[in-house]
Amino acid sequence: MTQGKKYRASAAKVDRTKLYELPQAMALVKATATAKFNETVEVAVRLGVDPKHADQMVRGTVVLPHGTGSTVRVAVVASGEKIKEAEEAGADIAGGDELVARIQAGFLDFEALVATPDMMKSLGRLGKVLGPRGLMPNPKAGTVTFEVGKTVKELKAGKIEFRVDKTAVIHVPLGKVSFNENQLTENAEALLAALQKAKPSAAKGKYVRSVFLSATMGPGIPVDPSVVEKAAGRTA
Repeated sequence: MTQGKKYRASAAKVDRTKLYELPQAMALVKATATAKFNETVEVAVRLGVDPKHADQMVRGTVVLPHGTGSTVRVAVVASGEKIKEAEEAGADIAGGDELVARIQAGFLDFEALVATPDMMKSLGRLGKVLGPRGLMPNPKAGTVTFEVGKTVKELKAGKIEFRVDKTAVIHVPLGKVSFNENQLTENAEALLAALQKAKPSAAKGKYVRSVFLSATMGPGIPVDPSVVEKAAGRTA
């Protein structure tokens, strides 16, 4: 793959033989973001787990203190008063079986879907539609709940879900390059602390193998993996 001049110039600023501390890495992320749009800052963490084993699955949620910088469209499938509660909390769309029917017909204009437990039976048949898109509500992600108002507010404020993929990597957004370095660092520390907390007891050996930060169009910046345990200590 041919790399452009801007990318090569950005990559030249990164010492690939060095493991950066988090504040240094965030400064480099901003310095190597050269696109004309407000790039997303992302983190990729490779873990020493085998996701094929259920007892080594790493999954959880965290509210980023400064949000993601993106507007999240939240849909809620509920019934009765819970629909009104969701709307008052700021849900973009809320409904019952009629909303389920719309989703089944192809409506997917939302980034997060919350459902009350009593409505999961109706949503269950949409697994093939919602599952591959990461939109199926899940109790472990906190999106199957009767506390719909609280959950909608958290999602709007920057609550994100993380889940290890089949290659044992966690890949999530941390904000935008327009954020200042402290905001990005604090968001990263919140995520990394949650990741450490989610460490499965079945995980053996080194838990965090590598950490890389990057902007959407920028080069990967290697971060000292010990930053995960440090973040967990600071937020404990």
